[in-house]
Amino acid sequence: MLQEKVRNCITKYELLQKSDSVVVGVSGGPDSITLLNILLTLKEEYNLKIYVAHINHMIRENAIKDEEYVKDFCNKNNIEVFIKKANIIEKSKQDKKGLEETGREVRYEFFEEVLKNTNSNKIAIAHNLNDKIETIIMNLTRGTGLSGLKGIEAKRGKYIRPLIEIERTEIEKYCDEENLHPRIDESNQDNTYTRNKIRNIIIPYIKKELNSNIINNLDRLSEIVKENEEYIEQVTQKEYKEILIDKSEEKLEFDTKAIKELVKSKQRIEKINIEDILKLLNNNIGNKYLTPTKKIKVGIKDKKIYFQKIEK
Repeated sequence: MLQEKVRNCITKYELLQKSDSVVVGVSGGPDSITLLNILLTLKEEYNLKIYVAHINHMIRENAIKDEEYVKDFCNKNNIEVFIKKANIIEKSKQDKKGLEETGREVRYEFFEEVLKNTNSNKIAIAHNLNDKIETIIMNLTRGTGLSGLKGIEAKRGKYIRPLIEIERTEIEKYCDEENLHPRIDESNQDNTYTRNKIRNIIIPYIKKELNSNIINNLDRLSEIVKENEEYIEQVTQKEYKEILIDKSEEKLEFDTKAIKELVKSKQRIEKINIEDILKLLNNNIGNKYLTPTKKIKVGIKDKKIYFQKIEK
């Protein structure tokens, strides 16, 4: 049962606590209306306060119908709803950004605004397992490190994603069973958008011709990467504390001998300026420094290496 799977996901990632106040991003589509409906069933159990934030992007002719659908659903369920109309096409031209990027920025700014106005502490987003896998594939095509292979996480700060382990087909089935009659965004079939190409062309092709279990396989890869990254972070923090000499808001100092041995022992670490830093360590005479970025100065003095902010 989908509701039980969502409950398990909430427990697994500690997405909700008693008496949370949650802003739910609701477009009116199958994913977000499923999320809202399930949170309503958990409202009493968790003593939740639930608010809805809806953005009318003013791109599609049917956007006003989506807005009315969300309003009606919220009114029937006694939920306070916040609506924002934003001309995304015009704003994207002004900001010289793509529609997808502009729409995302406007949405998240609005979510934060509603969070503040309602004194809430969580923002629930309706990303599902398919969204997570699409993001991983997008990151792969653009070039990514370990973090990109994690895709979309269940929790990131105040943002929670209770549907992140649920496939889109399960959500569609739930909507039918619950007679939710969600709105359908026809732009999801427009393959001029990169995500839609991955969703509508690439993944179906892989499932049919290469591996029908691609969704679950990439999800397992994501979990392995997440565990590895957490382990690397633990090791990094431990070694960081061992080589740190002094720390302030503006400057970090490390023992040169210790950091030199550490870098040499981590041959698999890939950093653009690692060779320059090693040269700096090997020529530890007098005051020497380099500027790998416009904001950071790396220098050596008195057998200490320091990383310092560059004042503007």
